[in-house]
Amino acid sequence: MYAFELERPTTLAEAVAAIKDGGQPLSGGQTLIPTLKARLADPGRLVSLHSVPELKGVCTDDAGRLCIGGATTHATVAAEAGAYPALASLAARIGDPAVRNRGTIGGSLANNDPSACYPAAALASGAVIVTDRREIAADDYFQGMFATALDEGEIITQVKFPVPQAAAYEKFIQPASRFPLVAVFVARFADGVRVAITGASEGGVFRWTAAEEALSATFDASALDSLRMDPDHMIADLHGDKPYRAHLCAVMTKRAVKNAK
Repeated sequence: MYAFELERPTTLAEAVAAIKDGGQPLSGGQTLIPTLKARLADPGRLVSLHSVPELKGVCTDDAGRLCIGGATTHATVAAEAGAYPALASLAARIGDPAVRNRGTIGGSLANNDPSACYPAAALASGAVIVTDRREIAADDYFQGMFATALDEGEIITQVKFPVPQAAAYEKFIQPASRFPLVAVFVARFADGVRVAITGASEGGVFRWTAAEEALSATFDASALDSLRMDPDHMIADLHGDKPYRAHLCAVMTKRAVKNAK
């Protein structure tokens, strides 16, 4: 690890100023710290968001959306997001206790790992990612593997989740990393169903529109029987080839529909 300076601002304004001055934001550090240890990055100065109360907490706004601060840990989401059970269940199954007590929702969404859990929840829920500068709809936010609509130095301050009538997150776990080999978040709203898949595609999290159309017409796992995922753009690695991941997309979507509540 290269030497670096660490700043600990206590307000959002201080954090924004420090990052604008060249600091690298540090939220939960679950990806950044291992990267630093491997000497794959040399930021010079880190700006910790851990001590900024404005970036933490779970609440409900006037529109009934569940609002979660960007620096809120997975463990806190699991414990306090009871208004959205599927989201709380997702948070409770991320990594292990050490990861859940340090990792944050904002850090996960900013990193946008192609196998991360929160991107599927945000995309399937039609969430809004709020930053220190603007609000970004989830459909516009995710732009490919490790790529997002965030500008340089932009901080996720809050994520607003519309709460669906029914939802579920089903994850086929890769045992060594606890990341999903393939995972699916299904959310049923009054105006239709949204389905987001993570862990499967070379392009990162994506919506399965064919499944959404079928489930919006008939919200039953059998509605997916005739659907097949195209394996061409699936991830292929030692844990599973393209056809295997394509097959898992359908399997996990059916499980999510069956367990949605």
